[in-house]
Amino acid sequence: MTATPEPIGETHRLCSLQNLKVLDTLPGERFGRITSLVARVFDVPVALVNLTDESLKWFNLDQDSDTPESASATVFCNKTILAEDAFVVSDANADPRFSSRPCVVGGLKIRSYAGFPVHASDGARVGTLCVMDERPRQFSEEHIANLRSFAEMVDRELALLTQSTSDELTRLMNRRGFVQIAEHMLALCRRNGKPATIIGIDLDKFKAINDTWGHEAGDRVLRRFAALLVKTFRASDVVARLGGDEFCVLSSYSDRETIRTSLARLTDAYAVSELASEFPMMSWSAGIAEYDPAAEPVLDALLQEADSRMYAAKQARAKNRS
Repeated sequence: MTATPEPIGETHRLCSLQNLKVLDTLPGERFGRITSLVARVFDVPVALVNLTDESLKWFNLDQDSDTPESASATVFCNKTILAEDAFVVSDANADPRFSSRPCVVGGLKIRSYAGFPVHASDGARVGTLCVMDERPRQFSEEHIANLRSFAEMVDRELALLTQSTSDELTRLMNRRGFVQIAEHMLALCRRNGKPATIIGIDLDKFKAINDTWGHEAGDRVLRRFAALLVKTFRASDVVARLGGDEFCVLSSYSDRETIRTSLARLTDAYAVSELASEFPMMSWSAGIAEYDPAAEPVLDALLQEADSRMYAAKQARAKNRS
């Protein structure tokens, strides 16, 4: 039997959900970034963000809602959305509420689950963030604290959907959105003692393209380069256009080798792209700022450090050409 949300406040919840205007668009990229990181941190095969509407249909925001994972999550998420805090099942086989469910005895054979409600900006519970595993497991207080932090990150993303936080040209996050998400992500890295890296990226000779071929060509360059960044970096990385031809990437839980690999992929992808073929005079420069989790995260300082190193790389490139 499907659990029915409590009637008190249900109208408010549904109004809040509709105001998000996401059920028809399902903006998977930004939520996929979060669930990719959650799956890695928890070492689980499945991590999902779900919303539920007035018909009790669950919509998965980071993948197809009809996938087996989404169907399996529904059984547990119906309980989670009624909870004030985390809802945890350590071994579904031993829990009479779930032991006979198809997703437990067959299909994915889900054995453990942990979920946390996610909220609209007015506090209404509109869905869940959850992890599932085919192994029984205990979730520690640290696990629950991390899950709560990731759920708060989803809350923030949902709030951002109602604000002007996307760059209309490239569809990337803009500076405002990047700052809000990055501050939360860095705080999470500090609490868990994990490093992070900010990469500032700027296009070389972009002004010449605008001056020679016009702004339509310049816009095409920005869109194509933005697509390359999204394709190159990890699904959990935050990619943004801060303004003009200036881009930024926040890579959390990353070491130097991870960053070197990502930048090498970008170099290789750019070299064979239509962008490089059409505008051979153009290139890009990058600067890196590493966050030490032992220190208080100061985003402005990290952005300035990455920016300074990026301009130093740009000047060195120009000097080598001359």
